[in-house]
Amino acid sequence: MVTWTIIGAIGLAVVVLFVIWIYNSLVKLKLRVENAWSQIDVQLKRRYDLIPNLIEAVKGYMKHEKGVLESVTKARTALLGGSTADKAKASDQISGALKSIFAVAEDYPKLQASENFKQLQEELSGTESKIAYARQFYNDAVMDFNQARQVFPKNIFATLFGYTAKEFFGVEKKERENVKVKFD
Repeated sequence: MVTWTIIGAIGLAVVVLFVIWIYNSLVKLKLRVENAWSQIDVQLKRRYDLIPNLIEAVKGYMKHEKGVLESVTKARTALLGGSTADKAKASDQISGALKSIFAVAEDYPKLQASENFKQLQEELSGTESKIAYARQFYNDAVMDFNQARQVFPKNIFATLFGYTAKEFFGVEKKERENVKVKFD
């Protein structure tokens, strides 16, 4: 009788420890996803802070390119609020608008020679690289979390504890299309 009680207590302890281990591993993966998103946010904030300086640097040269500057400003504002998907979309819009600014800036030799513009361009370029790396890190963390949610027996406990799948940071459909290059 005492032996069965001890075996039962040990078995219950093993089950409790197993549930605790699963729960803790899911929490760690969830926190890794949240940390990865905050790293993207840090880089997006850095870019957000650099954009007004870039706009001021090019404003005098690009008065007739007002549409490009306005699109950067609108996308920058959209970056402040919303969900992960909204921020991802705004981030992609800013990336496209910044490419347009740098492409248009090539038509202005004095602007290209400006040390302030060169420095801003280098900082934004470095920030874009950091954003790309942070997105990759985020997607890796999301993959690990979503995978843990789907494998047995963690899938049972993930559902029981209310863990839902996380969304990957992706690109819009039009960005997946082939780029058409024309030389005139």
